[in-house]
Amino acid sequence: MADCAGETTNTCDNPESASRSSKPRRRFVGRSKGQATAASANSQGEISIEDSLAVAERKSEHQKPGGIRSNESANQVPADILGDQRLNQAIDLLPSNYNFEIHKTIWQIRRLGATRVAVQFPEGLMIFACTIADILETFGNVEVVIMGDVTYGACCVDDFTAVALGCDFMVHYGHSCLVPVNVTTIKTMYVFVDIGIDTEHFVRTIERNFEPGTRIALVGVIQFVTALQTCKHVLEAKYPVMIPQAKPLSPGELLGCTSPRLSDIDVIVYLGDGRFHLESIMIHNPDIPAYAYDPYGKKFTRERYSHDEMHSLRQGAIATAKKAQKFGLILGTLGRQGNPKVLEELQERLVKRGIAYEVVLLSEIFPQKLAQFPGIDCWVQVACPRLSIDWGYAFPKPLLTPYEANVALDAVEWQDVYPMDFYAFESLGPWTPNYFSTLAIRQREKAKKLACSATTSDVPMPAGTCCQSRGDKCATSCTPAN
Repeated sequence: MADCAGETTNTCDNPESASRSSKPRRRFVGRSKGQATAASANSQGEISIEDSLAVAERKSEHQKPGGIRSNESANQVPADILGDQRLNQAIDLLPSNYNFEIHKTIWQIRRLGATRVAVQFPEGLMIFACTIADILETFGNVEVVIMGDVTYGACCVDDFTAVALGCDFMVHYGHSCLVPVNVTTIKTMYVFVDIGIDTEHFVRTIERNFEPGTRIALVGVIQFVTALQTCKHVLEAKYPVMIPQAKPLSPGELLGCTSPRLSDIDVIVYLGDGRFHLESIMIHNPDIPAYAYDPYGKKFTRERYSHDEMHSLRQGAIATAKKAQKFGLILGTLGRQGNPKVLEELQERLVKRGIAYEVVLLSEIFPQKLAQFPGIDCWVQVACPRLSIDWGYAFPKPLLTPYEANVALDAVEWQDVYPMDFYAFESLGPWTPNYFSTLAIRQREKAKKLACSATTSDVPMPAGTCCQSRGDKCATSCTPAN
């Protein structure tokens, strides 16, 4: 999955170990229509579409981020913390357009009486870890433990390790609360790290490239959901603009494995650097043109994906898996990636079919590691679906997602549109983590839709509506309950 300050090397992007000299190239990163000719855009320069990847540079103009969760609003942080001159001088060492919510974090540490705090960062934010740890230790009077294991996405929140290290509070930076604070085994605070950007340039870019009346879907990563809402209100003067939502994600938020299915949309415009998250919605909406705006380099690019090639390779892996005599089931142990219920569903299907299997626990999945199990004919990994999609060809034996395994076991038919719904409430089937836990919710929502009047107006959801859709607002972070 993804970082927030730039695309990181990912479980789904790189299954090879660092020591291997020759690494297979990741597939489906898109096709350039031609040689890139446009120069890098700046705030005063040309605004054009370039048919290539965007290049990330962390430079942007300041924009104040949105609010915080309702039970800990900004005015509840004591004045002595907000007005602490030494603390504010320390915060000035961090980028001014990155909202790390230091005041609120200090307040939470004091309010909870924490003594040992674990902090977890994605790769793109790890450069700020020591500075933030020093600030928290100095002004929170706590011991801070920096968790250095790789953090690919929101599924990697590692509350179990934090508890094992003797911590009584954890702060997870750069991802939304995919694992709710009432589920984690330790008091947890999520800091989304809202990033301020030059929204005027983004709006002008869209206006320069699309005719008025074009139906636009605005999407991005969690750091830019506030900016998406700001830009939507401006663009609505000329365009029908929507910010789609795949619950439990926030409106506009994408994950590499979870994105909304769209209808009545002419173009997708993605706000963010890198392609990993964008590819999710491209896979899930293959007929809608996709564009990416890099807020750091201020480049606007037309993005493409080799759908036919991906489908062909995945169907080939499934066909091989149908002949397998013994399956290997991998439960990911990196943070909260692995889901025991999905594993149990797979075990039940294999038992019903009379197929032998072995369960293996792995934090990261490499071809050379799986090669140590010669008796396995097919692997199914309950960790990150994109690992199979992006890197499955690099493994000598089929490496299936839970969805693909169910296709191989004749539990579901192959879908013409590959599903990107792994964490979605409204997922395709019981091989996704939230399928059973949200069954009652989906039934209630379906009943509400049937009861609603056809004339009821659509009220846009505010930025940062809590990722668990419990009615709470968490525009920039989720914090522990009392």
